[in-house]
Amino acid sequence: MLKAQLGIAPIAWWNDDLAELSDDVSLDECLRQASVAGLTGMETGRRFPMKMDELGPILRQHSMSVCGGWFSGLLLTDDIEFEKERIAQQLAFFKSANAPCIVYGETAKSVQGERNTPLEKKPKLNEAEMAVYARKISDFSDWCAGEGMPLSYHHHMGAVVETEIELNSFMQHSSVPLLFDTGHMAFAGGNNLRVIENHHKRISHVHTKDVRKSVFDGLDRTHDSFLDAVIKGAFTVPGDGSLDFEMIVKALASKQYEGWFVIEAEQDPIINPPLDMAIKGRRELKRVMDLAGYEVIG
Repeated sequence: MLKAQLGIAPIAWWNDDLAELSDDVSLDECLRQASVAGLTGMETGRRFPMKMDELGPILRQHSMSVCGGWFSGLLLTDDIEFEKERIAQQLAFFKSANAPCIVYGETAKSVQGERNTPLEKKPKLNEAEMAVYARKISDFSDWCAGEGMPLSYHHHMGAVVETEIELNSFMQHSSVPLLFDTGHMAFAGGNNLRVIENHHKRISHVHTKDVRKSVFDGLDRTHDSFLDAVIKGAFTVPGDGSLDFEMIVKALASKQYEGWFVIEAEQDPIINPPLDMAIKGRRELKRVMDLAGYEVIG
């Protein structure tokens, strides 16, 4: 039987790009709510100490582990040696936390955090430029793995690798493991099942983000920014949106994916209370994972 673990990202409680979309709760309360929801892992965020002697006791109190965490990479514009220095503290911390990976998100030239920059202004590379960038990411990924902590590359709205076509090009020219994000791929107009079919051998981490299709279908991408879309409610948890997670999870199971399924849905915590959303997302994932033949660990 395939084995998997269920986690969540703290962005449901505290949004790093939009402070107004944050709940005024402590790290302890965030972890408590995630544990109550039946989840066993939490990705790191801005309120997490970067030392296990501080974080470890809090995690143990709630039977939680570190199941990943975002690194704002700049390899599109900066050199590898500089990025090695930037990631060193997180890499050492994640090794001590026995995390499965560091989530690499390319933020150089990205518009994902710019409230007043429309989606259509995202950076774009031609094929030759993508090949150079992908090789650079691969070399950095190889170094991180050699240091004892693998990367998982996050395709992302507003960033240089956003669309399915861009992802295909990046994957062709790189060797880096892939973080497959269902919500970002759907938002970018891609086909989640086709992405699984084409790139399953490299998928090492999964973000189970649902979408409200009516919201992003109604966006004016020449005017609306990524953060506008978040505020309008483009994202939600599995079972609360438009994606068919039964098909998605069964597709991953058919390709023998094992590892973390992480709920990640940035939205207004006042309108969508994080504990309620965590319970709803976990319930839907457990339902479809049972149907797909997964044994949920923990």
